[in-house]
Amino acid sequence: MSSNKKTPVFTGSGVAIVTPFTNDGVDFDKLGELIDFQIQNKTDAIVVCGTTGEASTMNDKEHLSCIEYAVKKVDKRVPVIAGTGSNDTNHGIELSKEAERLGADSLLLVTPYYNKATQDGLVKHYTMHADKVDLPIIMYNVPPRTGLSMSVDTVFKLSQHPNINAMKEASGSISYVACLAQKCGEGLNIYSGNDDMIVPIMSLGGIGVISVVANILPEDTHNIVCKYLTGDVEGSRALQLKMLDVVNALFCEVNPIPVKTALNLMGFDAGILRLPLCDMGEKNLETLKCALKDYRLLK
Repeated sequence: MSSNKKTPVFTGSGVAIVTPFTNDGVDFDKLGELIDFQIQNKTDAIVVCGTTGEASTMNDKEHLSCIEYAVKKVDKRVPVIAGTGSNDTNHGIELSKEAERLGADSLLLVTPYYNKATQDGLVKHYTMHADKVDLPIIMYNVPPRTGLSMSVDTVFKLSQHPNINAMKEASGSISYVACLAQKCGEGLNIYSGNDDMIVPIMSLGGIGVISVVANILPEDTHNIVCKYLTGDVEGSRALQLKMLDVVNALFCEVNPIPVKTALNLMGFDAGILRLPLCDMGEKNLETLKCALKDYRLLK
């Protein structure tokens, strides 16, 4: 177990914020409204240009403009974490350097997708990234999206690097999380990457979540973490289970289709989805509406 204790980028709920698009580009005024809504409702960090932010459909100018805008709008109220991961190591490093220059507090780097790197390749990819920037890095393990999982040994090796701070863990395997926590100890902060596993992951030492559901339930998501970490485990568990139907509805189609739809239904005007993402099917839309109504998010 590592004894190299890492100071967390944040503790609590970090929202993987959606990006409001128009047919002409990013609607920065709406993005600003969403950021203010999040901070007013206790969100502990803003993650911009992640999967939920549809970063894969942004060109570099849009990508960096969103990071720059978020940094200025947040104005140090909470940490800003910039998604700058890529399956091209050099391209990702250039984005990360720019995010650092623009004032981001941390970087979120998804496991390289499509290439299907070896574990040695993953070590080299993340190490090169960490050597080129001074910001704390949160690695993002999400095998259902990338087709690749980081082994526990790989994560342990990487956790020895002073700039590699944390893991957003979205494999869905609590056994994997247990092995990570045992092997890496205080050398790696662990955030849940799945909204239905916040409490289970905290029971193994996790310190929060990078969340999709926080887009529509920021205070409740914050409170799940806050209650757990202050000893109200029962209150935390009750909130986790209360929001389960909403969480499931937000993933009845691929993220971020349902959460962006939910925001629009709730009157936030979160904008359009970019192809290849498209509007929800009618049956799933009804499922989402029912879950939102049951939670009293819709009339």
